[in-house]
Amino acid sequence: MKKLIIIFIISFIAVSCNEGNKEEEKMRYTQDSEEINTLKAAISDYEKGNWDAMKKHYADTAQIFQNTTTGSNISEIVKSHQENISGLESYGFDSEENEFEMVVTDDGNTWVNFWGDWNATISGSGKKITIPVHLTAQFENGKIVKEHGYWDNAIMMTVMQEMDSSMTQQDSIQTPGN
Repeated sequence: MKKLIIIFIISFIAVSCNEGNKEEEKMRYTQDSEEINTLKAAISDYEKGNWDAMKKHYADTAQIFQNTTTGSNISEIVKSHQENISGLESYGFDSEENEFEMVVTDDGNTWVNFWGDWNATISGSGKKITIPVHLTAQFENGKIVKEHGYWDNAIMMTVMQEMDSSMTQQDSIQTPGN
């Protein structure tokens, strides 16, 4: 009987220790977190053109890499966005199709990944384009400190070149010859 009681006590202690370890483990993957909400808010501010609000989601020293290995700060990125959307009637993401996840790496770094389809309508032509986009953002203290963005710029460039070519042909047709 003593052996049975000792086995029971040892088993109870072992189970209790394992439960304590589970509580100490940090969540390593989720699709619902404050960091995800922050990236969603930054994307929403981008879609609204609310540039000052968008900047607040980034640390002052954040480095942003969009289809490049050279980092930019958030002010440079905002300026680039403003230039890139100047020829668009509308732009934004399909919110129903967006996917977000947060992971904590073995080194303890927190990253949020985003996949979505960016849609735009080109001013003057009404031409609609869709570009798949992937963003991954590293967070520290609730702010984005590093972000990588990947998408295929060729889709937009092809449409703009087609429009430019079409405009050039129309100008040459309308210009009387000597």
